[in-house]
Amino acid sequence: MPRERLSMRKIREVLRLRLQCGLSQRETATSCKIGRGTVYEYARRARDAGLTWPLPEQLTDEALERLLFPPPPRIASNQRPLPDWETVGKELRRKGVTLLPLWYEYRAVHPDGYGYSRFCELYNRWAGAAEPRMRCVHKAGEKLFVDYAGPTVPLIDPKTGEVHQAQVFVATLGASSYTYAEATLTQTLPDWISSHVRAFAFFGGVPEILVPDNLKGGVSEPCYYEPDINTTYAEMARHYGLAVIPTRVRKPRDKGKVEKGVQQVERWVLAPLRNRRFFSLAELNAAIRLLVDAMNARQTPGLPASRRELFETIEKPALKPLPATPYELAIWKKARVHIDYHVQVEQHAASKKAILTGSAAFMLWFVPRRPWAGFMRGVYRRTQAA
Repeated sequence: MPRERLSMRKIREVLRLRLQCGLSQRETATSCKIGRGTVYEYARRARDAGLTWPLPEQLTDEALERLLFPPPPRIASNQRPLPDWETVGKELRRKGVTLLPLWYEYRAVHPDGYGYSRFCELYNRWAGAAEPRMRCVHKAGEKLFVDYAGPTVPLIDPKTGEVHQAQVFVATLGASSYTYAEATLTQTLPDWISSHVRAFAFFGGVPEILVPDNLKGGVSEPCYYEPDINTTYAEMARHYGLAVIPTRVRKPRDKGKVEKGVQQVERWVLAPLRNRRFFSLAELNAAIRLLVDAMNARQTPGLPASRRELFETIEKPALKPLPATPYELAIWKKARVHIDYHVQVEQHAASKKAILTGSAAFMLWFVPRRPWAGFMRGVYRRTQAA
């Protein structure tokens, strides 16, 4: 809120003490019970207006106010230079960039341009943020949103003629909306993890945060505050050095990017394939890859660049490098030790010796149960160390 202006009687007294009596700013401020900054401001305005003491007798309070506080030059709104909103929106995707430094850069080029509040208002209007909901601005290399599309693709077994509905995995980067899609036989944990590994290889890097839905393969126990991440999924995240932040339950706007990505995949990938017949997963994914590449190369509505161009210029440099080796799937399973010192996993029995020497085909952790508590704790520590 702007500071209230002093009365003209007190302003005249300030000018008299400074110009006629020659008092210092501190002495004038003490005498008039005002701040030293206020004294300096009025003295500067008088100097800029060419006023000396004594003031002309015919100078009225209204005329003195016009001299000290001239109105700012009025420039028609349609004559003020507009910022390049496309450039502003593109720069906001970079880390650490906000509207304030962009406004300073705009005013450095156009000193008679819009003020900061009007600048923000015009940007929000251009960005379509007038709706009563929060608009998410995603930073480059920060988030990757993943989900499955609702529609499936029929996959025909060439030997039996049986039709299997293939699932479509979609991953979309936040800043550039660059999208990856592939078909898998199921939505089970092995396919879920493998799709992530291939998506990271497709992007050629790793984001900081992975945002999945509450699919069972990613979240064991959905919770509003502390969701329980699937053990294998968490291990994959540690391997790639990223964090997993699932969406809130029944909050699709938390992953609006991939919701839009799924919509684009359904429109530009699945719809053109609706009349084609596929007899193998490799054949289906080859067709999907061609259409996804074409979709990413298409110019984004409202922006002068395509998803691919935005990815190459903004997102890809911000991604973290891939690890030396891709993640290898490991299944974690709770098991109980039988009386013969074996555990049963997928119709196979693993012995104490095989587990302790690391030759077992499974990574296990055990629920302690007497009388085998000592043995199971030892196995647990050895498994964790491995």
